[in-house]
Amino acid sequence: MPKKCIFVAKISDLNFIYNLIAHIAWFHLKIAALFNSKMKLFVDGRNDIFSELQDAISETDKVIWMHAASLGEFEQGLPIIEKLRYEFPSYKILVTFFSPSGYEVKKNTSAADLVTYLPIDTKQNARRFVELANLELVIFVKYEIWPNFLNELNTRKIPSVLVSALFKKKQIYFKWYGSFMRKALASFTHFFVQDESSKLLLESIQIKNVHISGDTRLDRVSEILERDNELSFIKKFKKDRQCFVAGSTWPEDEAILVDYINHAPKNLKFILAPHTIKTDKILGLAGSITKKTAIYSKLDEETIGNFEVLIVDTIGMLTKIYSYADIAYVGGGFATGLHNTLEPAVFGIPVIIGPNYSGFKEAEDLVSLKGLLPICDQWSFNEQLKKILDSPKLLQEAGEINANYIAKNKGASVQIVDYIRRLL
Repeated sequence: MPKKCIFVAKISDLNFIYNLIAHIAWFHLKIAALFNSKMKLFVDGRNDIFSELQDAISETDKVIWMHAASLGEFEQGLPIIEKLRYEFPSYKILVTFFSPSGYEVKKNTSAADLVTYLPIDTKQNARRFVELANLELVIFVKYEIWPNFLNELNTRKIPSVLVSALFKKKQIYFKWYGSFMRKALASFTHFFVQDESSKLLLESIQIKNVHISGDTRLDRVSEILERDNELSFIKKFKKDRQCFVAGSTWPEDEAILVDYINHAPKNLKFILAPHTIKTDKILGLAGSITKKTAIYSKLDEETIGNFEVLIVDTIGMLTKIYSYADIAYVGGGFATGLHNTLEPAVFGIPVIIGPNYSGFKEAEDLVSLKGLLPICDQWSFNEQLKKILDSPKLLQEAGEINANYIAKNKGASVQIVDYIRRLL
């Protein structure tokens, strides 16, 4: 009987392969940028990273670096950065993004001294970036594991923490063939994870420097309650009527919403804030609605109260708009991935979502508690909304579940900053 032949690659071999893939990927991304506007932002934004670092950071500066994949991860890391900026004002804050959707929105944020892209994860880029940045501490958010950067930080003994991390058994770190990525993961100085399951998974691969802190996004949305959320035009639009707010919607969501709106009772007003705000998409959406519809960019604030539907074609207002909602819908659950359900939930209102919420811990938790209400098609949406509108008690109870969940589980950023103080 022939013996089984098992190929086990050395870490050094895998490291070579990883770096080769990184260089090949970068070559192809530059070609793709010639034909795709978003990819052009991705590539062009990385052309001046090192010169930006040289201009913004001197040899005597002490720098805290936070890296986030995109906008959602930035919001998770922001409560930590804000606390560190207050407690350690002599340190500079560097923020990097992987994707244009995060960078383009937050490139001018006052939370950081410099915002830039993360270079492609090659050995050369990692070495040069870390040399120029004068780093004292590094914070990666949630899923960001970049082997060359982590190896460079580890070699130079620069402390690094992964925050709001969430691990699943299906990830490569927990597979027999995941040795290369396990080595990268083990480079972190400390892990702050969202749940017990993540901690146990890390312990199963001999990573013990783990603390369960929860999700820093709960701290971020809790702060929303403390700020001024008033929008005069929304107040005039809503008047004394109940208001349904649908945020970050995709075409799959909008097909269901528009059908309901066109047949909805007259005592309910609607605000739609689509994920895509291109003019042709907004006009197409408005044209599909039979009720009197206003578009924010063409708004006459004096007559806004006469309209039944408002389409918001700008970014940056959605969290404040949610404060006027009696019921909310969060998009993405039929499309690319569920958007932030905590932003409306913090205002103590029920939130309806699409069927694909697996992997979003807060959504899984709140669905089981019945604060988030999943639907799968037009019929279930109509029934769910009818049930809530017909029962003020149900509306109130679902809202209280959401508000109480956030209040009970906030505080992750306080725990993380307590640990970081010992590193600085």
